[in-house]
Amino acid sequence: MKILAIMAATLVSMTLLVGGAVQAADDKQLYDFYCAQCHGLTGKGDGPNVTKDFKTDPRDFTSVVDMEKLSDADIRNVIMDGGAAVSKSELMPPWSTTIAEADVDKLTAYIRKLCKCTAKGK
Repeated sequence: MKILAIMAATLVSMTLLVGGAVQAADDKQLYDFYCAQCHGLTGKGDGPNVTKDFKTDPRDFTSVVDMEKLSDADIRNVIMDGGAAVSKSELMPPWSTTIAEADVDKLTAYIRKLCKCTAKGK
């Protein structure tokens, strides 16, 4: 009986731990985790991983002029397939095997908020 009680307590504890970890991340949390290291917390392309040795600077997501040239599909493709797939920096990794599609949609929307712009040809 004591073993059964211990097993039940362990199961409840594990369920609570896993349940807390599964909570959906909001768009800013996703951006801060996956993007800010290169693109910076405010999206200016000035993240802590950026050095003068970068062949291409990370995109400045706050530039309305540059960002309005991109559709949401363009942004999504870079996130999913990486920079090299769209003739941009090979330092931008493909996230398609790491980030869920719903979270890519959240990231795309968050990036739009950084530039306060609208998509070209959504």
